[in-house]
Amino acid sequence: MTKRLLLLVLVGALALPLAGCQTGRGSHRPDPNTLYVGAVQSSFPSAYMPWLSREGIAPTIANMLYSSLFSYDEETDRYLPSIGREWYYVDENGEPILTEDGSIDYARLEEIYSDPQYDYLAVKVIIHQDITWSDGVPLTVEDIYYSFDLATNHALSNHAGALAWTSDLKHKYNNGVLVEKGLFTYERGALEQGYHIDPAEKDYVIYLHVNKVLGAVTPLFTSVLILPKHVWEPVVSRENQLNSSSPSAELLYRYTHPVGCGPWILDTEQSGSQQIVLHRRQDYHLKKPDGSPLYGVDTIKFILYKEQNVALYALLKGHIDVLDSSVSSNYLLLFAKEKDLFVSNAPGTFTQTLVFNLNPVASERNPLRDLLANREFRKALALAVNQDELIKNVLDGAGVPASAGLMRPSLTDFYNPEADSIVPRDYAQRLALANEILDGIVPDKDKDGYRLLGGERISFKILGTPGEQDVVSFLQIQFKKIGIDVQYAPKGAQPESTYLYTSKFDLVLQGVIFSLSNVDIMYPAHFSTLGRTSNYGRLVNEGLNAAIEEMRYTLNLNRKYELLKEIQPMIAQEFYKVPLYTANVISVARTDRFTGFQVVEGSTVFNSESLQNLRRVEGR
Repeated sequence: MTKRLLLLVLVGALALPLAGCQTGRGSHRPDPNTLYVGAVQSSFPSAYMPWLSREGIAPTIANMLYSSLFSYDEETDRYLPSIGREWYYVDENGEPILTEDGSIDYARLEEIYSDPQYDYLAVKVIIHQDITWSDGVPLTVEDIYYSFDLATNHALSNHAGALAWTSDLKHKYNNGVLVEKGLFTYERGALEQGYHIDPAEKDYVIYLHVNKVLGAVTPLFTSVLILPKHVWEPVVSRENQLNSSSPSAELLYRYTHPVGCGPWILDTEQSGSQQIVLHRRQDYHLKKPDGSPLYGVDTIKFILYKEQNVALYALLKGHIDVLDSSVSSNYLLLFAKEKDLFVSNAPGTFTQTLVFNLNPVASERNPLRDLLANREFRKALALAVNQDELIKNVLDGAGVPASAGLMRPSLTDFYNPEADSIVPRDYAQRLALANEILDGIVPDKDKDGYRLLGGERISFKILGTPGEQDVVSFLQIQFKKIGIDVQYAPKGAQPESTYLYTSKFDLVLQGVIFSLSNVDIMYPAHFSTLGRTSNYGRLVNEGLNAAIEEMRYTLNLNRKYELLKEIQPMIAQEFYKVPLYTANVISVARTDRFTGFQVVEGSTVFNSESLQNLRRVEGR
């Protein structure tokens, strides 16, 4: 029985007990001012240091307790206020580089900083003046300085992710010694650098020097959750690093009793291994335009479910208000029959790809993987992929085809349709061309029509999660049409260290997302850099590398956009990360107590937009 058929059986089993149990719904959430949220994962985190974990619910909680400088809006290409109120590129005197209408003057920016005397861009950030930490201590730019400084100092942070977030910050440590300074406040060298800060603004202005990359500010603004200096500086040291696998009693206390500046506070007494309780901060500095609180819900209670079917049953029976988990499209039929449900079928942002191990380390090479080094062989496999059939059978239609250039067509300013004209659109024509290519490389076949190499059937293993077995099953059907066998192989709990970084795989399923906000970091990580990066198959293409490098470092915005469009056909022609589909994000919430849930691209129905628009249903 395939996974999809098994899921349909489970849906039927889930629906049966509900047919005669329509009473009592809505009676299992005792607190009318609490939003009950179901989360499906193996366990809840026991520590809440925001840089500690990026798995499961941990980043969701971290982003509710803490804040970054700004958030990024893909649709408008704007950074929205958070801790930061406003920011500018500035000239050598600290004056903003702006046009008359207040937008960035990219022409002048290029004119100033193309001068070789500058090996940086200067950025001024002004933060809100009324922010406090949850313990009442005011937040100042010294907290921002401390957070960025700590992120760049691996000897104290012991956090590889923090080094990646701040890789374009011109503030560098070598074995715990500061060798280049790129952060400046009133108290820390701003005047010496030539930046005047009025004493009345000394707690609210910071200058950053970043690499001459127009996207350098993005991870600094949106990925680094700011830490309270007064909490962490007294306990973090070389012997007691921030990210510690065996924290001291002092560190452990701070891990479990977070002091943040975000809109929510952790209720440490009520939170534990089965639930996490957050209360809305009454003094949160961001408000709605009319001055009312940004969020209308007083309390959020996250409840742990280890099985998705159990969580869905709890939702339908009224034990929870919303499920913070994407669900299979197979459940859409069940949801359509239920009252008081809001179903979010949001457009996805992640593209599922099939990645080839085309350049393994010497110890992992073999005749089969040598075939993957042949671009024409990879092209044949790419031609056999029928995205429409995968979307129909794996996603039940809840998804869209993905571009061969791996840029979403919805990003109209950057998407290049030429990447999708490299191979024929007609599937019959594609199969004919694929078989023609393979007949010239591996013409021999066995009695079942599978191609042979050295008398043995060509068979590759595709690494994936248990939830991706369905994808591999349908790829088996498609690749059989060109005489290639593929089999599912579990990737395990730590696939990067076990298989991917060590080249111990044939093919792997990998979700990717590229946009203007992340290409400066993600393009090199996926296509250029070798080692412990997302370039799992170790692609080496000097022409592509050069285009990515120029795209990163050009200060001409129009040229950057041109290069983004030029790079997409180059990616497509490698047939390295072959797109399978972009799945919708399907999630569900009850509307008998709260309404106002919002559909947000790439997100479940439990998202910031929903929290800002939720309102109580009168009398419920």
